[in-house]
Amino acid sequence: MKMPALPIEGGCRCGRVRFRISAPPLLAMACHCIGCQKMSGSAFSTSLAVPEAGFAVIAGTPVIGGMHDYPHHQHCDWCKSWVFTRLKPEMGFVNVRATMLDDARWFAPLIESYASEALPWAGTGAKYSFAQFPGPDEYPGLIAEYQSAQSSIPA
Repeated sequence: MKMPALPIEGGCRCGRVRFRISAPPLLAMACHCIGCQKMSGSAFSTSLAVPEAGFAVIAGTPVIGGMHDYPHHQHCDWCKSWVFTRLKPEMGFVNVRATMLDDARWFAPLIESYASEALPWAGTGAKYSFAQFPGPDEYPGLIAEYQSAQSSIPA
């Protein structure tokens, strides 16, 4: 399924924190690391790497949760939903939890990271699987492939 027309919006479970994505995501991912399992209460977390300039909080004030140091996991202070993550140092993108989108049915991860920590039954259907994270030299090709695939999927 193709990503809907921009902008797309989402928010936490209670709706107090809302965000808008106005630029195409760079990459769609699932992370199986034990930290993501514990923070999401699930087998993995989902995320879209969204260019910083194409992401805005439009309602509410998220608070830092999770480990509080690095990275900065942003949560709703009321319902405690993990909404997005800002990396430090900033890398030009925000990792938005795909499940926080108003409609996430189109989301499908291209890559999964930390497959080395995956629960044995937890599959995502991602095309690429990495024991930890992809190497820095692999990201440009992965981003190009994801963006090309999104633009070639019929509406």
